[in-house]
Amino acid sequence: MKNPNVAHIRQCGALVYFKNLPPKGLTQLEAILTLISQYGTLVYLLLFGYCALKSGALPLFGGYAAQAGVLDVALVALATFAGGYLGDEMRFAVARRFGGGFLASRPRLSALMVKAEAMLDAYGWIYIYIYRYPKGMRTIGALPVGLTQMKWSVFTLLNASSALLWTGLLVGAGYYFGAVIERAVVEGWGALSILLLLVFLGLSVVGWRRL
Repeated sequence: MKNPNVAHIRQCGALVYFKNLPPKGLTQLEAILTLISQYGTLVYLLLFGYCALKSGALPLFGGYAAQAGVLDVALVALATFAGGYLGDEMRFAVARRFGGGFLASRPRLSALMVKAEAMLDAYGWIYIYIYRYPKGMRTIGALPVGLTQMKWSVFTLLNASSALLWTGLLVGAGYYFGAVIERAVVEGWGALSILLLLVFLGLSVVGWRRL
C-alpha cells in the first residue's frame, strides 16, 4: 500500500520520494532544498548516481541550488562530471567485454553492427559528444561504441571532454540562469529532449544511407 505521506517529485527528471512535503506547488529549488534537508551531503552521491545512469535536469537544479548558497558549486560540478564520465566508461567496458559473445549468437544483429561500426568510425567522435542530450540516448549511448574497434584511450579522452562540456553547460546554466531555466524545464524540457532525439535519429538515418 502506498504511503499517503510520500509525494512524487518528477520535475528534476527522476522519481524521488520525499516524506511530509508541503502541498502541491513545490518549485524545483524547493524540491532540491527539501532533499538537502532530508539527506544532507548525501545529495552529492544522489547526483553522482543520477548522472552515471542518465541525462536529465537534475544537474541544472544542482547548479541552481549552488547559486542559492545551499550546495557547493564545485562539488555539484565534480559529482556531475564524475557520474557522467564513469557511467559511460562502465557501459563501454561492459560492451567491450561481453558484446562480442552477444553478437556472435545473433547473426542478423552482427551483420547490422558491421555497418554501424563503419558509421561510428566515420562519425564516432561527433556521436560521443551528442548522445548525452537526446531523451533516452544517454542510458545506452556508450554501448555501441564499446562494440567497435575504437581504442579505449581514444574513447576515454572523448568521453571525458564530452562529460566536461555537458557538466559546464548544465551546471553553469543552472548556476547563472536558475530561475529562467526552472520555468523552461517545467514548460518544455520533455518536448525539447524528444525533439533532440528526433533530430539525432534523423541525422543517424542520413549518415547510415551515405555509407
